[in-house]
Amino acid sequence: MSIKKFLRWTLLTGAAFFLAGVLGLVGAYLYVAGSLPKVDTLADYRPPIITRVYSDDGSVIAEYAREKRIVVPISRMPQQLIHAFISAEDSNFYEHPGIDLGSILRAAIKNVMAGRIVQGGSTITQQVAKSLLLSPAKKFSRKFKEAILAWRMDKKLSKNDILYLYLNQIYLGHGAYGVEEAAETYFDKDVKDLTLAECTMLAGLPQAPSRYSPYDHFDRAKDRQKYVLQRMVDNGYITAEQAKAAYAQKIVIRSQAFPHLQDAGYFTEQVRRYLEKTYGAKALYEDGLQVYTTMDLPMQEAARHAVRKNLRNVDKREGYRGPKRVFNPQEQVAFLSEQTGDLANDPLQAGQVLKGVLVGSSKRDLLVRIGPDRGTIPLKSARWAAPIKVVPNSARATGNADNPETDLPLGSLLEVRVEKVSADGSLQLHLEQEPKVQGAMVALDPENGDIKAMVGGYDFAKSQFNRILQARRQTGSAIKPIIYAAALDKGYTPATVILDTPLIYKETSPTGEQTEWKPQNYEEKFSGPVSFRTALAESMNVITIKILENIGVGYAINYARKLGITSPLNHDLTLALGSSAITPMELTTAYAAFDNGGVRITPTYITKITDRDGKVLESVDPADFPNGVGPGQHLIRQTRERVISPETAYLVTNLMESVVRHGTGWRAKALGRPVAGKTGTTNDLKDAWFGGFVPQLVALSWVGYDQARPLGKGETGSRAAAPAWVDFMKQAVKGMKPRNFTVPDDMVFRPIDPKTGLLTTEDDPKAHIEVFAPGTAPTRYALDEQKPKANDFFKMDLEDH
Repeated sequence: MSIKKFLRWTLLTGAAFFLAGVLGLVGAYLYVAGSLPKVDTLADYRPPIITRVYSDDGSVIAEYAREKRIVVPISRMPQQLIHAFISAEDSNFYEHPGIDLGSILRAAIKNVMAGRIVQGGSTITQQVAKSLLLSPAKKFSRKFKEAILAWRMDKKLSKNDILYLYLNQIYLGHGAYGVEEAAETYFDKDVKDLTLAECTMLAGLPQAPSRYSPYDHFDRAKDRQKYVLQRMVDNGYITAEQAKAAYAQKIVIRSQAFPHLQDAGYFTEQVRRYLEKTYGAKALYEDGLQVYTTMDLPMQEAARHAVRKNLRNVDKREGYRGPKRVFNPQEQVAFLSEQTGDLANDPLQAGQVLKGVLVGSSKRDLLVRIGPDRGTIPLKSARWAAPIKVVPNSARATGNADNPETDLPLGSLLEVRVEKVSADGSLQLHLEQEPKVQGAMVALDPENGDIKAMVGGYDFAKSQFNRILQARRQTGSAIKPIIYAAALDKGYTPATVILDTPLIYKETSPTGEQTEWKPQNYEEKFSGPVSFRTALAESMNVITIKILENIGVGYAINYARKLGITSPLNHDLTLALGSSAITPMELTTAYAAFDNGGVRITPTYITKITDRDGKVLESVDPADFPNGVGPGQHLIRQTRERVISPETAYLVTNLMESVVRHGTGWRAKALGRPVAGKTGTTNDLKDAWFGGFVPQLVALSWVGYDQARPLGKGETGSRAAAPAWVDFMKQAVKGMKPRNFTVPDDMVFRPIDPKTGLLTTEDDPKAHIEVFAPGTAPTRYALDEQKPKANDFFKMDLEDH
């Protein structure tokens, strides 16, 4: 073949191949193009975003999301952040039409040589197409579709529109999608406040977020940051001097600062359940609901601290159960080494509870290692575990809960609380143990039912069972204010005298067996004539039973229902002793009616919910619906219903003040302001309660084991539950001006003879000024009456009081 023919054949063959290639590409385009998604759909970009829950001061207390993302406009992103991402990912972004043929060719050559896809060569526009319009599968067909869509996007959207999609959609590690969430996750900052150094560190993440994680691999993150800075210099966005200064700048990596998440666990879980039930899981985890709650964050923190501190103290009174584990020397070295790493960026602080290893002892102290730090536990502070004996590593560990003494082998893993961190780094520690006993606390605004704090147990991470809402427990004497309120509306007064004398009830079982019930007071003694006020203050069981028998069990149950008790109640005289099981929230609601003047409120924990666009879905404020409540909207009604008279509510409150001043609620006097309250203890000491209130706040504390068993000798409501209530209320009322309880205008005050409940002269040294509802004060004087007779069973001359 001649050279001329060969050249002609070569040209024709090349032209044929070229034409075939063009026809192939055109055919492939026509085949694929019709099935591709519409680029127009990107105009309504609505990706999954975070649902956030806020306390009443706007602090974030919970987040729910499948993809943690906060969408922000391009105008809120620093220009240097945009330039950093362009330099790192697509330096020709502003010049190419959505695809960069040079980058694609280079990537194609590398992929062919490797026999697989090892480099993408994708532009930012292609990455948006892949993320929002295609599957992430690594196939040549997908790359072809990606290129077509990127070209179309470039024709339909502006460059800023594409950057807006890219910078809000991209995954940047540790659950963070988009630059706003990444800025909060890594630097605890709004994206608009990022420095050049921080911008370039974020821009280095898209290639491999886990490999370049500033949390896990800071050195790699710095290397990648250096690369991004150099690319910015090459592209003319910054000078070499600016790059050098940014690289030298110290970057502090902070986790997103939501320190309140653990404090709010029980409260926010109730919110989460409501949202999922009402709006569905998709809305909860993808639609970016904004949920505003009633929680007062300082109160919530105070409640959690008070519950945990009190439960530790209750548990300690039962003795020490010994260390959970004893390390051999090799295990000890490994544990302390790992702990040293964990504590490197998290220095110890006073109040922190964590694990330490026993390494020695002296006559006065136990010597403990926590990571690289050394501390001492004074033996005098660990008397609850005494006598303590330090024994060799191979010896058996014991605690004094079940043994005569506590034997601690060297290497024992101890739970300790940091009492003080000294200037030289040494630690003063206290011996602790995680309690088995549980507790709960709730606090309400009595005027509107807003739940200000709710702690449902010792540790939400270990038990999500909310004992405020989900546990029904016997109330013991904490039910008595309701019985006494019912009696006041049946003619009793605070001055009514009832005889505290023995009772015997004979019963016949279904089998015909005769049994006797002999109710006893807590101290197992009887006091004779006792006033109605004193009977409640000293929580006298027998008198309460007599009162209940007199007014009728059915009447008392209906009265409890009015006050918000919905749980089943025993229809017998044991109701007076709190034998029925109700939730702490029910009892708190009932106490709130005494506090607010006789109005039953509905406990509320959500004040407003908006969707991602700011549309109000629910609110307690009608002003949030200026055009009326429309479809998909709901006005949260905070029910206020008068159920008892203001006079009766005040009388019960006044009686409960006496419980604090002179009776079992004495610990509450520590508040140094007017306070009303009531203790509750079941006969077998399985439950301990204290509920009480000031005019602005009502709160309740409960303590008990989940699998009901005695709390221990002497663990009454006063000893086991009231300390947590007092600790909480001391913090909760700090910003509240002390107030007296409101006295209805028509109440009457008279001097009363305490023995008879009748009138006496004002100069009588034994006189007690008593308060009465209108028309109920006695009209006769004690001097005109005979002494009480022992056979007066229920009360003395009730008709005259």
